[in-house]
Amino acid sequence: MTDTPGWASPSSSEPPRDGDRPPADAPAAVPGPSAPPQATPGWNTAPGQPGWNTAPGQPAWGGRTPHGGQPPGGGNPYGWGAVTSPRPGVIPLRPLAVGELLDGAVTTVRRHWRTALTLSLGIAVIDQAGAIAAELLVDGRTGASTQLLTLLARLPIMLLLNALATALLTVVVSRAVLGRPVTAGDAWRDARPRLLQLLGLTVLTTLMSSGVLLLGFAPLFGYQAGGSGTPGTEALLAFVGLLTVPLAVWLLIRYSLAAPALMLEKQGVRTALSRSRRLVRGSWWRIFGIVLLSKLLSLVIGMVLLVPARFIGLVLGFGSVDRLDDGNQSVGMLVVVAIAGIIASALTTPFTAAVGVLVYIDQRIRREALDIELSRAAGTPEQHGTGPDGGADQTSARR
Repeated sequence: MTDTPGWASPSSSEPPRDGDRPPADAPAAVPGPSAPPQATPGWNTAPGQPGWNTAPGQPAWGGRTPHGGQPPGGGNPYGWGAVTSPRPGVIPLRPLAVGELLDGAVTTVRRHWRTALTLSLGIAVIDQAGAIAAELLVDGRTGASTQLLTLLARLPIMLLLNALATALLTVVVSRAVLGRPVTAGDAWRDARPRLLQLLGLTVLTTLMSSGVLLLGFAPLFGYQAGGSGTPGTEALLAFVGLLTVPLAVWLLIRYSLAAPALMLEKQGVRTALSRSRRLVRGSWWRIFGIVLLSKLLSLVIGMVLLVPARFIGLVLGFGSVDRLDDGNQSVGMLVVVAIAGIIASALTTPFTAAVGVLVYIDQRIRREALDIELSRAAGTPEQHGTGPDGGADQTSARR
């Protein structure tokens, strides 16, 4: 994707305005058109007035007459010249609904399963090996703090692998959108120059959200470490800590599009953070809902694999029900759970990464008319029409 038009940030740094489609706030990397022609008939006509988003001489609302009637003389009920949006790859090049985003992520994994699963499987094996090593290192010697310390021991390798997975799978998804083939070697060659920057961005965004949580729960941890706490005081301090959770989630979503922006626009860390902030503005709740839904779907898949794996471990005599959550599991149980974790990660990591990249692309289509650039890059003709997938409906959706 290094030479593909459309991924570079637009030349203007003007912030978004209501009823308009200027680019998000970012310095230019590669100049080029990123906004549609301003002479589109009916572009600025107010909603509810005749001719809204239609060409002169056509009925309003994409060629439909009121009350579901047909255009004069019969013909296409979707309007004269109705066309569908170009779809060179896994998504149609227009603003996407939530279902289309999820379907595009699944289609990416299905069409490029060799590349996606090869990358995610290798990363999952390293991740689960690190999890087993952390479990054996802590070995349940810290009592109630075992799970927390195990997570902290895994954190460095988790951040590194997350950055690697994001970098590689972003390349895969960006090629899939244009309908172009991609191999694991292609993904590595395109992602390698940005890995260090992406790792720094991953650490920074993680520290921002987790740092807020740590500050919020620090009084509770300190009070519990004193050893003379009362339940009422602990409950109050826990409530204070919970108040920081919304802020941490807000920061997480606010900068959730920084990684795709850094990889595809080839900008610096600060510019990527600024781009994410601009693209998320005004769409925070929508992006939050999409991210939450994708995480829940991934969690369900993980639980579907993890619960039977634990049951198999019990049947094989690798542990007992009483010891499942005491932080002191047998090596056999750890291996069985790790195998289930590898399978789950290999399936869910490409899906969640694809959702993140497609949300970024969708936001740029809505704000910067990236679909026009992508159509040119994919070699498909620019299509404008008044049908359900045509230009008129696209204009409405972008607004």
